[in-house]
Amino acid sequence: MSEQQNERSFQKQETVFLNAKVVNKKNARWYKDIGLGFKTPATAISGTYVDKKCPFTGNVSIRGRILTGTVHSTKMTNTIIVRREYLHYIPKYQRYEKRHKNIAAHLSPAFIGVQKGDIVTVGQCRPLSKTIRFNVIKHQKQQQKGSKQFQKF
Repeated sequence: MSEQQNERSFQKQETVFLNAKVVNKKNARWYKDIGLGFKTPATAISGTYVDKKCPFTGNVSIRGRILTGTVHSTKMTNTIIVRREYLHYIPKYQRYEKRHKNIAAHLSPAFIGVQKGDIVTVGQCRPLSKTIRFNVIKHQKQQQKGSKQFQKF
């Protein structure tokens, strides 16, 4: 219990009652299936972290858009920047130009080892802060770095 107490206030899941007279280890952790065909990570089920903004163990529902992009930055605590690249058509020249958008997304402690260049799937949720409206729901490791791989652009 002490490893998750790194904030000033006491960290606990809202749906778990801690002062039970009979301690039941089976119901010590609450988690949910977010649906939409995404599986709950094993670290969310068996982990000990407490994150109220986690879509698997917190009070956040995924609704709206589901987007995929590459991790651009992991410098913030529990937040990553996801870069989405796309092509924009210029009718005058009948050609395309590359453009991109950066999306700030909440990274739950359920996803361990997310690094720059990894592919993540994010789902839209309610506003979690001033700039964060998405939550990471799936993580794929980056492909081989040694040999050249086919890129989207």
